[in-house]
Amino acid sequence: MSRGEGSGEDRLIARHFRPLAKHPGALGLADDAAVLTPPPGCDLVLTTDGIIAGVHVFPDAPADAIARRALRVNLSDLAAKGAKPVGFLLAVALPGGTTDAWLAEFVRGLSEDAERYGCPLLGGDTDHTPGPLSVSITAFGMLPAGTMVRRNGAQPGDVLFVTGTVGDAALGLMLRKDAQAGASLTPAQRNHLLMRYLQPDPRNVLAETVRTHASAALDISDGLAGDLTKLCRASGVTAEIEAAQVPLSDATRALITREPALLERALTGGDDYEILAAVPAGKAQAFRASAHAAGIAVTDIGLLAAGEAPPQFIGPDRQPIAFARTSYSHF
Repeated sequence: MSRGEGSGEDRLIARHFRPLAKHPGALGLADDAAVLTPPPGCDLVLTTDGIIAGVHVFPDAPADAIARRALRVNLSDLAAKGAKPVGFLLAVALPGGTTDAWLAEFVRGLSEDAERYGCPLLGGDTDHTPGPLSVSITAFGMLPAGTMVRRNGAQPGDVLFVTGTVGDAALGLMLRKDAQAGASLTPAQRNHLLMRYLQPDPRNVLAETVRTHASAALDISDGLAGDLTKLCRASGVTAEIEAAQVPLSDATRALITREPALLERALTGGDDYEILAAVPAGKAQAFRASAHAAGIAVTDIGLLAAGEAPPQFIGPDRQPIAFARTSYSHF
């Protein structure tokens, strides 16, 4: 993130971003790279995700919320792998007309979350772009060597757990696009769904629990149905899930009660950023207890089984749900 002394970019970095670079390996953002040395016996876990205005967030979203979302979606990946955050790199391309006040709000949100999750800025890049705002973050996590929880470790008989509730963000996006949707919701229910879309809540306090007990895990970024399919495919297993077992918030349940077709959107829509974990049956009770101690709700939604068929969700009519598509995809 370092640039020529005295340049406008150098002053922007010094004013806004250098205070976030609290890790000694960031070198005060005064060099062209950072240094991150894992302790003996530890592995680094790397993940990266980007945010583009008009694609991942609405262009008029609050600057601090965009910053938080950009960092949190990466933190969610680390949580699902069982890793503790240690730092991140930031590449941001700012469109013309970006004000110093907007940037100050962006950095405030980033700074507060970096402090909250123990994930300081290590370095990065700042650019001007003729296109929309683009924010790309690469996050680094750490865990004992050889213990990262992958997608491919699940076995038949494992219990499937989901953290939190599913579908809120997809329905929140629906409300954001259509102000007339969800007219039956209370203001509190509407706000709950909108905030679940705008500002995900990564489950980093559960990282050690996932690492200790789960055989496979991933975060639900592209929809429960699609991400379960990814886990099953990677592990060579299948599952049959009763939709009624999937945890829903009061707001999501209220919408589905009035419009049952929205169940598909809840199960396949993205942006939940909850954790889907396969846990051996013998560890299931310990997993529940550890999650409860961490203050995170977890729900058992079914068992994995032998087989290569895609997992199925069973609807209220006891028939498999035929999804138009199982998950969100950019392509």
